Amino acid sequence: MSPVRNDAKTESAFPLIWDLSSPGRNTRTLPKLDVPEAPLPEGMVRDTEAEGGTDPLPLPDISELELVRHYTRLSQSNFSIDTNFYPLGSCTMKYNPKTNETAAGLPGFVDQHPQQPEELSQGSLELLDRLQKMLAEISGYAGVALQPAAGAQGELTGVLMIRAYHASRNDTKRRKMLIPDSAHGTNPATVTMAGFKAVELPSDRNGNVDLEALRENCDEETAGLMITNPNTLGLFEEHIEAVVRTVHECGGLVYGDGANLNALTGVLRPGDVGIDVMHFNLHKTFSTPHGGGGPGAGPVGAAKKLVDFLPGPVVTGDPKAGYRFVNPSKSIGRMKSFFGNFGMLVRAFTYIMMHGPEGLRAMAENAVLNANYLKSLVEDVYPVKYSRSCMHEFVAGGTIVEGIHTMDIAKRLLDYGYHAPTVYFPLIVKEALMIEPTESETRETVEGFAEALISIAREARDNPELLHGAPHTLPVLRLDEKKAAKELVLRYEH
Repeated sequence: MSPVRNDAKTESAFPLIWDLSSPGRNTRTLPKLDVPEAPLPEGMVRDTEAEGGTDPLPLPDISELELVRHYTRLSQSNFSIDTNFYPLGSCTMKYNPKTNETAAGLPGFVDQHPQQPEELSQGSLELLDRLQKMLAEISGYAGVALQPAAGAQGELTGVLMIRAYHASRNDTKRRKMLIPDSAHGTNPATVTMAGFKAVELPSDRNGNVDLEALRENCDEETAGLMITNPNTLGLFEEHIEAVVRTVHECGGLVYGDGANLNALTGVLRPGDVGIDVMHFNLHKTFSTPHGGGGPGAGPVGAAKKLVDFLPGPVVTGDPKAGYRFVNPSKSIGRMKSFFGNFGMLVRAFTYIMMHGPEGLRAMAENAVLNANYLKSLVEDVYPVKYSRSCMHEFVAGGTIVEGIHTMDIAKRLLDYGYHAPTVYFPLIVKEALMIEPTESETRETVEGFAEALISIAREARDNPELLHGAPHTLPVLRLDEKKAAKELVLRYEH
C-alpha cells in the first residue's frame, strides 16, 4: 500500500450537524392532535433556569435527509473489521461471519423471554446443551458452564471455583496464586477480587515459565497457578506438562486462561495436559462480536474434580426426555442474571457447526501460519525478543530509531489505513508492538501491512517529525493523552 500524502491535514471529515441547521426544517410530520391536550408531568419538563438560561434545548433544525446522512457519515468514521485490517494483538479482531447474525436473529431466539418456562424453551435449551458438550469435547473437559458474560468474568469464575474446591477440603491455608509475567493483564485483578495474593513468576530466556522460580514458589500456601497458553508473547509453553505437574504436586490447581485457544483448537486440548479449569473467549476463538462494550461470553470448562463447582444453572437432558436447568451440587452460584448473553452463544454454536472438527483445526493452523509469515516479513526491521516460531501472534519492539516510540509507529499506521496493533503490552518487552493477523486475512493483506510497517521504519530514519505528528489524515489528529486522562470531556459542547 502506498503511503498517503504527508502534508494532508483535516479539521473535520464532514460538516457538523449544527452547521446544517436552518430554522423551520424538521425530520417529522405529526398528525393533527385528536385528543385533549395535556401538560407534561412537572418532573419531565426541563428546568432551563436552573441550568443558567431560558433558551430551549438548542437542537438543530434539519431535514430528515440531512439527519440520515449525518448518522451515516458518523458510522463510516468508525474503524471496524468489516472495513479495514485490525491486527490487535491478544484480542483477535477477526471476521464475524454474517451467517452468525442471521442465526442469532431468528425469531425463535430473538423473541423469547428470559423468564419463559422450560417447556416452552426446548429449542434454546437444546442449543445450549449441545454447545456445552461441543466446547467440552474441543477442550477436553468433563463439563462446561455457559453463564459468564465475558473473558474476565470467566477468569473470576475459574478462580472462585478453585477457592471453593480448597474450602470444601478445609484447606484454608492456600492464599496465594502464581501468575507468570507473560500472562494476561486481567489475571492479577481477578486473583485479588477472589481474595488471593498474586505472586509473579518470571519468564526464562525462551519466553516460557521459569521452572526453577515455579518450584521455589510452590508450597502448602499455593492455591494454584493462572497460565495463559499460548502466552501473551504469542509463544507456546514448551514445558506445560512439567508446569502443571509441579503445581499439582504441591496441592495446587491450574487455571488456564483460554483467551488464546484459537491457536490450539483441534490441535491440543488443555484438559488433556492437566489444566483443571479454563475459560473460553467466544469472541476470539468462535467469532462472536468483540469490542465496543457490547455483550461478551466467557464460558468455563472444568475437569472432573471441579465440575460440581461450576456456576449454575447448566442445561441437562436429551431430545426424548426434554431439557431442563440444574445446579451443580457444589456450585459457586450465579455469575450473571438469567443464563448469560444468549445471542453470543447462538453465534458461537453456529460457527462451530459450520466449521466442524476439520474446519476448526484449519482455523488454528491458518492463524499460526499468518502470524509466522508476518513475523518473517518484519522481524529484520522490528526486533522480536524471542527467536522462536510464534503461535497466533507475536511481539515486536518499536525501538527501530532513537527518539521514535511505539506510539509514533501506531499513530502513523492510521495514515496507511490500518488500525494499530496492541501497544506497550506485554510489559516484559520494551516498546512492545503486539501483532495478531488472525486466520481471516489474506496473504495480500498481510503483505500490505508488512510493507506499511517497513515504510514507516524508513520514514522514522528520514523524517522522524512525520511520525511524531501522526496521524495526519484523520478527523481527530494526535491527542494529548496525558491531558485527556486528567481533563475528561464527557459530553459534546457546540
